[in-house]
Amino acid sequence: MFLINGGGELILEGYRDTSFQSDDDDAKSQLGFVFKLSGGVVAWKSSKQDTTVDSTTEAEYITALEAAKEATWMKNYIQELGVVPSIAEPVVIFCDTTEL
Repeated sequence: MFLINGGGELILEGYRDTSFQSDDDDAKSQLGFVFKLSGGVVAWKSSKQDTTVDSTTEAEYITALEAAKEATWMKNYIQELGVVPSIAEPVVIFCDTTEL
């Protein structure tokens, strides 16, 4: 187990949000996410979604997928660095003040 500042172990958590069809010109939705490692921001993204969708549900699923892909990549990268023996806990991604 790896400790930081005499505190707890390394914890990777994410936050994500979607704005449905926020661009009036092309009707594309915005997606955004941020990942923190033990309280410090280590990755973030804010951009238009590549596709135009017809519902908020589709927009939310696309954002959840993008955030999950980033979480998987980051978890694997941290394990390969050997900073911690392994990250057994799943990465928590908070969505619109709820947890996935």
